[in-house]
Amino acid sequence: MITYNDIKNNEAINTYIKKADESLKALGFTEHSFAHVGMVSTRAEYILKTLGYDSHQIDLVKIAAYLHDIGNVINRKEHSQSGAIMAFRILDKLEMPPQDIATIITAIGNHDEGTGEAVNAVAAALIIADKSDVRRSRVRNRDVPSFDIHDRVNYSVINTSLTIDKDKTKIVLSLTIDTLISPVIDYFEIFLTRMLMCKKAAKALSLEFKLMVNGQELI
Repeated sequence: MITYNDIKNNEAINTYIKKADESLKALGFTEHSFAHVGMVSTRAEYILKTLGYDSHQIDLVKIAAYLHDIGNVINRKEHSQSGAIMAFRILDKLEMPPQDIATIITAIGNHDEGTGEAVNAVAAALIIADKSDVRRSRVRNRDVPSFDIHDRVNYSVINTSLTIDKDKTKIVLSLTIDTLISPVIDYFEIFLTRMLMCKKAAKALSLEFKLMVNGQELI
């Protein structure tokens, strides 16, 4: 049985993650390295565990989350599909059961906006966990006057949390944003598509997605 810890400690996989992030850094993107995949793994685990999914499904979503961005080592464009193919080769070589490989590569191949859909619970949890990772520490550029809109929006986020209510009917992304750095409208300009994707993913998990910014419900 291949576990999340096996994947997390795999030297080749960690090399792909590192090199993929180096490419994105060269292109001016925010951090997509171990902090990001770790955060996504933790949030995806939280979603399925809170909803009562079994330990095997939880381990699969953590693996999918850890591997979800490796396709960026090939190219940012269509990285979800190339990442799914890379993950297939890695997991097949590790002799993971085909059923589990299929679940993981389906989630990876469907995590990006524009092409992805929440086709199963693992894919849905991965989508929400990935798209909700907005935080100041993802910004590489420290020259505030030269920030582009992505830098401004991420840097403006002082605090973020993702929670499922006690009745397990709603999942809420709460953000505290410094509006002196970036107005809320800038967030929607670059993240509206992602938030709508989260809304569809939540529905696939029988949840209602809510976005709270500075205490106000916006979605």
